[in-house]
Amino acid sequence: MHIAILTFDGFNELDSLIAFGILNRVKKPGWRVSIACPTPRVTSMNGVVLEAQASLSEAAQADAVLIGSGAQTREVVANAALMDQLRLDPGRQLLGAQCSGTLVLARLGLLDRVPACTDLLTRPWVQEAGVEVLHQPFFARGNIATAGGCLASQYLAAWVIARLEGVDAAHDAMHYVAPVGEKEEYIERMLHHVVPCLTPAG
Repeated sequence: MHIAILTFDGFNELDSLIAFGILNRVKKPGWRVSIACPTPRVTSMNGVVLEAQASLSEAAQADAVLIGSGAQTREVVANAALMDQLRLDPGRQLLGAQCSGTLVLARLGLLDRVPACTDLLTRPWVQEAGVEVLHQPFFARGNIATAGGCLASQYLAAWVIARLEGVDAAHDAMHYVAPVGEKEEYIERMLHHVVPCLTPAG
């Protein structure tokens, strides 16, 4: 099972790395989580340099793909050569996007008649792409999920785990990462947002 987190130059560390950490709480043979990039290295909006663990072509074959946000997302979606490499298919993949990553799904035409979540800065750009934007942290319909706000990455990660390994596995992953003394509150909030969106039909 391969989960790829698309990460571009200017990426938001919280989006890519929180999801990466939570998804890696699943300890099963064959479970692989990778940072997928268009280049061998990418630099975050705050100067953190990451080495790619997978290419965009590998991400196109992954079982699930999450798209993180960043300061250069509008440049990403304006790059036709790069966008042509994003051969994503909700018919065979779980697809999720965080904040401005939602704009990538919108520009790929994957949010047709699917409302979405995003951050407040990206909201008007997603609306200009013809997508209804919801004022909430997480929404999923079928195999497509979106989240708004950096810390909403926990819901994307939990949704992927719940869809691929079950709610108990998502519960365990959230229990591990949630703050001491607040674990049950975090789990309850995650279940509130994620469980109603788990059915493949949406």
